[in-house]
Amino acid sequence: MGPSATAQRLDRITQAVALIGFAGLVGVAFLIFYDGGARYLNAPRIHGLKDYGEVVYPLVIASCFPAGLLRQTNVTVRVFGKVGGSRLNAWLEAFAAFVVLVFFAILAWQFVKLTGKYAEAGRTTRTIGIPLAPWWWVTTAIMATCVPVQFYVFLSWVRAALSDNAASHEGLATAEIETLGGGT
Repeated sequence: MGPSATAQRLDRITQAVALIGFAGLVGVAFLIFYDGGARYLNAPRIHGLKDYGEVVYPLVIASCFPAGLLRQTNVTVRVFGKVGGSRLNAWLEAFAAFVVLVFFAILAWQFVKLTGKYAEAGRTTRTIGIPLAPWWWVTTAIMATCVPVQFYVFLSWVRAALSDNAASHEGLATAEIETLGGGT
């Protein structure tokens, strides 16, 4: 069974977001490398280096979540599902996916509230005064994409649990993601 067109589209989008986050991490790493070398060589240093990290690190961290949720690379204990058979496993996976969905919905809402406070207060970084709100709105948007991605994972497990032949469906984790290249 190959991945659905939706799974492939979601995989491309989440991987692109993760790649952008990785590029941000590489950029900060180069800045840190230069600053360390400049310190050693007594050359001009980067003014406000911590400020750049303050705006980039939340983006880097948030950009990993959508792909991780789609590929289900979060920490999972599957003892009861393996012992109870494929249908019980699918229902337990659906329940776990629902709990993760609720968690990320609450988390995304908290990000919206926090970012709103940053925007309202006009908060900036300490040294060079980079406005935080625009960067946090992007971070919040990335975290908000976790909700529909996890909803898709949840629906995939519910479909697997409701199918007549649950043994042939292992849900999204094995049937679609292995084909996408993730493996479990």
